[in-house]
Amino acid sequence: MQNAGIGELKLNWRYLACEVNPGNLREAIDGARAMKFIGLNLTVPHKLLAVSMMDELDASAKLWGAVNTVRFEERGEKIRAIGYNTDADAIAPAVYGDLRVKLRGSKVLLLGAGGAGRTAALKFASENVGELFLVNRTKSKADAVAEEARRRFPKVPVTVGYPVGRVDLVVNATSLGLKASDPLPFDGKQFSLRQAPAVFDMIYRPAETPLLKAAAKAGCKTANGIAMLLYQGAKALEIWSGKRAPIDVMRWALEKEVYGS
Repeated sequence: MQNAGIGELKLNWRYLACEVNPGNLREAIDGARAMKFIGLNLTVPHKLLAVSMMDELDASAKLWGAVNTVRFEERGEKIRAIGYNTDADAIAPAVYGDLRVKLRGSKVLLLGAGGAGRTAALKFASENVGELFLVNRTKSKADAVAEEARRRFPKVPVTVGYPVGRVDLVVNATSLGLKASDPLPFDGKQFSLRQAPAVFDMIYRPAETPLLKAAAKAGCKTANGIAMLLYQGAKALEIWSGKRAPIDVMRWALEKEVYGS
């Protein structure tokens, strides 16, 4: 996706994937800075760790408390690392574009309160959802995210636990579904997919997770995280290049990679 966008913009760059142990993240960022990288994307579990490693945080990273995009800026003899978050603003257009669900006023069940879940919870609250239900394997983590959301967006009702009645949208922000053998990311004794008309899974590979298969069988509209990945990636490319991202070209490359077509 990124290399397709870079090629379309005729930039003499190359986007590379590098596996970095969380304990070596600071050294990796400093190494990229020393090698004159344009910037970086960070995935889990680096997004929260990187916040304290930046020379400066953009308003987006300050607002959501996580960094998934880094831009290196040369200022005099020093190269500064500027941290951004492009994840949060990709959620709403992805959900609306694929499922036609407007977040404002909707009841949302969010599964997962880790890095992606926390960002999603705060974004949903900022969009004034009608009610937000948070479920996480470790309840204390869901409690912490719920408290933060209530403090920052006090008008939005936030509940830790499953809804009793129907919701408008279920969102999976856990890693359950990356493997075909993974269990569903919710307790079937406490919640049924028939309580929701739409299900969004942030996982994009596999294209159809066990959750999405079950949701389709239950008659729900479904979408994976490919659009969210596209929008956050396009925004990152714009941050690095200062140019408008060729989103259609990037979408084509991404869908070809994920779907093989």
